[in-house]
Amino acid sequence: MKIQLLTGSFEAKDAVNLLTQMIHVKIKYHEGKINNLSNEEDIKFREGRIKQLQKDLYDAVNYIKNKGSNMDLIAEVEIS
Repeated sequence: MKIQLLTGSFEAKDAVNLLTQMIHVKIKYHEGKINNLSNEEDIKFREGRIKQLQKDLYDAVNYIKNKGSNMDLIAEVEIS
């Protein structure tokens, strides 16, 4: 089963806004899990994942700002 979250062309500022909101949801998910974990290994994994998401967002925002035109965004979740 697949869920289509995004498909379309967006102005740069809207693309940044959408990506930022989507990544922040995932970061908050990991932060919530960290608050409920006592296993140091799992905490470190989630902290690393948060840092990677932050870096990916930073890179994507810079890419979009440098391109400065409409962006095609496609986001899909596949459930298996």
